[in-house]
Amino acid sequence: KIALKCLNNSQNISNKFLNEIKAYSLEGTDWSILATYGMSQVPDTKDYVMVLQYVEGGTLKDCINMNFETLPWEEKLEMLAIIAGGLEEIHQNQLVHRDFHVCNILYEANIMGFNIYISDMGLCGEVDNEDETKIYGVLPYVAPEVLNEKPYTRAADIYSFGMVMYFVATGRQPFADCDHDKNLAFSICNGTRPVIYESEASKCYIDLMKKCWDSNPDNRPSANEIRELIELYQHSYTMDALTFKRIRSIKKEQQHYEIRSQFKEAEEYRKKNLLTFESRKSINNVKADYTSQLLNPLVPDNNNEFSDNNAVGDLFLKHVEHPKNNNNEFSDDIAVGEMLLQHMMQTDS
Repeated sequence: KIALKCLNNSQNISNKFLNEIKAYSLEGTDWSILATYGMSQVPDTKDYVMVLQYVEGGTLKDCINMNFETLPWEEKLEMLAIIAGGLEEIHQNQLVHRDFHVCNILYEANIMGFNIYISDMGLCGEVDNEDETKIYGVLPYVAPEVLNEKPYTRAADIYSFGMVMYFVATGRQPFADCDHDKNLAFSICNGTRPVIYESEASKCYIDLMKKCWDSNPDNRPSANEIRELIELYQHSYTMDALTFKRIRSIKKEQQHYEIRSQFKEAEEYRKKNLLTFESRKSINNVKADYTSQLLNPLVPDNNNEFSDNNAVGDLFLKHVEHPKNNNNEFSDDIAVGEMLLQHMMQTDS
């Protein structure tokens, strides 16, 4: 079977776009990247059509939404290791995805378990667009430097992978409880990230996720480093000590025990705190949009386009993480929010 993806309004497709599609058609890959077999054209409309590998399933978003209550950490880690491996191969070919999110990752169940494929590489944006200043994507998955109109790099894909890790761990889309507007774009550019509670995942997992969405692209790990760490977590959690020591050739058994213990605790928490899909989806009165779109209208103009600082403060209060109450640091989010708002008012004046 094959799948046909019609590129609407592509009669005047740019040579640059066609060349990108050709470049992204990786053949003989070791990891799960959706195969592109070629291009064709609709006789009547002259729109171009991509001939793709057919995947009998749905997106990673569909998979998590339907199976979150029964999806153990063992399978979550296996999924993420495959996805990280695919992203690693993309980057090794000197390419970037540009629109990496859970709807561009396909899932297919089989007798042995499942297959996962990364799709839609380089397809973000208008097919006849020659304007490189246009920013496309799903706002919560777009790196802050991209929103600040910096070049899209492999590190921006890594930021998006961090958001994929968040969704896999929590079953919640990032920033599902607030409008996807200029205020959110401003907040992301100023370091706000989705909230995850310590019990929802292991410490090592959360630490890696936060490194992926670090505000400084230079501080983010590579796809290779991510894959190796997730495989380490996977082996530590699923193997006994002797097998782990033989497979991994690591003498520090304590590392194995610590990681294994952390994921066991996370799995116990998952079993005791099963959430239905209804309790995890976006709030009804919130304008949250997880489709790829032009984001330039939301991009902050030097972070000074916001007329409603209170809205930004409210958003900050929703997502600020609880700091540890050491050395008289703030123990409550309201104080932090008030400090932020005070700073904004001083800046405006």
